[in-house]
Amino acid sequence: MKNILLLGAGKSSAALIRFLLNESEKENLIITIADLSADAALKKAGNHPNARAIALDINDAVRRMKAIQTSDLVISLLPPDLHILAANDCLEAGRHLITASYVSESIKALDERAQEKNIVLMNECGLDPGIDHMSAMKLIHQIKEEGGVIESFRSYTGGLIAPESNNNPWGYKFTWNPRNVILAGKEGAVYLENGTEKKLSYYDVFDQAESISIDEYGNFDAYANRNSESYIEPYGLHGVKTLLRGTLRNHGFCNAWKVFVKLGLTDDQEIIESDGSLTWAQLVNRLIPSGIKADSTIKRVAFYCGLHEKDESLKRVQWTGVFDENVLPFPKATAARNLQQLLERKWKLEEGDKDMIVMHHEIIFKDKNGQQTKRLSSLVVKGEDSNLTAMAKTVGLPLGITAMLILKKEINLKGVLIPVMPEVYNPVLTELGNQGIIFREEESLLPV
Repeated sequence: MKNILLLGAGKSSAALIRFLLNESEKENLIITIADLSADAALKKAGNHPNARAIALDINDAVRRMKAIQTSDLVISLLPPDLHILAANDCLEAGRHLITASYVSESIKALDERAQEKNIVLMNECGLDPGIDHMSAMKLIHQIKEEGGVIESFRSYTGGLIAPESNNNPWGYKFTWNPRNVILAGKEGAVYLENGTEKKLSYYDVFDQAESISIDEYGNFDAYANRNSESYIEPYGLHGVKTLLRGTLRNHGFCNAWKVFVKLGLTDDQEIIESDGSLTWAQLVNRLIPSGIKADSTIKRVAFYCGLHEKDESLKRVQWTGVFDENVLPFPKATAARNLQQLLERKWKLEEGDKDMIVMHHEIIFKDKNGQQTKRLSSLVVKGEDSNLTAMAKTVGLPLGITAMLILKKEINLKGVLIPVMPEVYNPVLTELGNQGIIFREEESLLPV
């Protein structure tokens, strides 16, 4: 029997584990679920005869290597900075590795060794990055094969709350790693627009968010994410005039979030020293320049941020409790850590809640006759409940599908890769369609 080792049994693992266990019955597989928490691994394994649960501290080099050596393929859902530990062991043991994370420089440096070992270290194989790459590359290759020349490429993805479960003023609840949400945009953004390179600071990322509309679901805030220009090469978009990859949030989110950014409440560097009695209102007033005078915290924040005190953005911020006299959760921690703890309570995904994934590609190109054309491709996926979320499905299923294709030798690649080649994206997207993850496309001619 072949053995797939899954490292990590957190939020995004439920749909992946269900898929792998279903496959195990057809393909004679053992699925080993490893997590720091033995209880978490056991819970996810259930009583399935082909599931094994083990407690594993990823920093325990001996036990980590033993688990990898006894597997045929490894899927890592570990925090991104820990993938390198698994990657090095996979190289040593000659085992394939798949992750849903962006390729780090340390893993990129393993490419030559991976090729020598004839193994694949496949990264960016979840939702975003992952399904976004695969669906985009299918469109890009189709347009090129039809003789089209791509002028503009925009792609957005959002992990959101479904309308029927949207019961807070932010239109948002946590469906994945909360820390990543709190720190989103820290690196600023770089993209191309009409042939000009645009560089945004952290604050500008949210200040310059655009509005896009998705049929049946209305308007969303769309903000630029990371360095879009880095995808010119892997996407084969040399000469493109506009290239932007971004994140979606419900309308109004970005204007409110930039208040947190302006106040410094998302800072994750400076430790806030307190005797344990510091309140949120006191912290916010401490962060506002002393020259700004007003008779309430919300008025001082409004003046500092250039807003009217009854602005909808301030109402959203006030709803979180950061203007209240409640004591900070952690007396000696960063503002970001305290904010995360606060929002994890306010934005908790309740048992009956359903989340929603929205992905949207917009490509403008000249067809072989010189006619400017717009092609849209949109995906909306809703979760089943707070466990089998849309996020878990869209992160986990492409990982599981890719794993099975590699094990069955239907994908024969080596080196450090992301899924931008037809031999990966075609079969993965086909199986995702069988699992109900289907893109809706439309095309229109643009006026001359």
